[in-house]
Amino acid sequence: MTLGKSIRIYLKEGSVTGIKFAELVNQTIQALSCPRTKISDLNKHFPKEINTQGVYFLIGQENMANKQVVYVGEAENVWDRIKNHDSKKDFWNEVILFTSKDDNLTKSHIKYLESRIVELAIEANRYGINNGNTPNMSSLPLPDKDAMEEFLSNIRILTGTLGHKFLENPISVKNIPELDLTFTAETKSNSIVELNGELELHLNIKGIKATAIQTNEGLVVLEGSNVSTKPNKNYSYGNLREELIKENTIQLTEKNDLIFKRNYLFSSPSAAAAVIIGYNINGRNAWKNQNGKSIKEIEESELE
Repeated sequence: MTLGKSIRIYLKEGSVTGIKFAELVNQTIQALSCPRTKISDLNKHFPKEINTQGVYFLIGQENMANKQVVYVGEAENVWDRIKNHDSKKDFWNEVILFTSKDDNLTKSHIKYLESRIVELAIEANRYGINNGNTPNMSSLPLPDKDAMEEFLSNIRILTGTLGHKFLENPISVKNIPELDLTFTAETKSNSIVELNGELELHLNIKGIKATAIQTNEGLVVLEGSNVSTKPNKNYSYGNLREELIKENTIQLTEKNDLIFKRNYLFSSPSAAAAVIIGYNINGRNAWKNQNGKSIKEIEESELE
């Protein structure tokens, strides 16, 4: 059973663009989000929360590209490290830091958290990672490791609540069953929908076959899905298609077929279908579940 979470957020200036202090009710974790222009106020108003050990994220954009990037760090004194980054790193415009109210985090704890956070961010593949190297994971006794995994889970919740989802995998299960893109009537029922409550969908048009998962954020097209090699010259999602090919999300195989080389989150079913088929199409009609019902039909049925 999934339990709900209660979060308290304090807006220091009464504005969502200023300093934010966030905490999970009845948990030791505490978070501060701050624009770079306000970091001098952090030590003024929250000296106890930041002059201690913890982990932090520097968030900004890559030069010459409209892509968000994050730098993940740890420090025995977070405030001192952030001051150092203010003079040496240019890309970032926001910092989010995490410390503990009971001050029980050790150097081994924060090194473990740093390594796991980078691992999750790479896996989610939402933001670019500005770290030069992948941090080594410190060895912890099992009780400490479990405690840090719980702390990490709370970091993910608070980071997402504060507006950044780079620790959230678009699909909520790691081990995706091997794709069956034959799309037969005998599609097996032990699918992702039973593992995480998300809807598994298929597209099969003119021999182009793809599988996707419908999530709260949109539609995730799964690795291995086919893409048409003959798109219309001018259609709404042509630029997006070219960007995905350029960044190797969609790649040409040795057989001159195009396929998705990794899972990719689309904002809508129509965007996903159009990129795959190569022309504008209503994705709510094109994507269907294993019983042949479209997204539109499923939604209408649920409303009834």
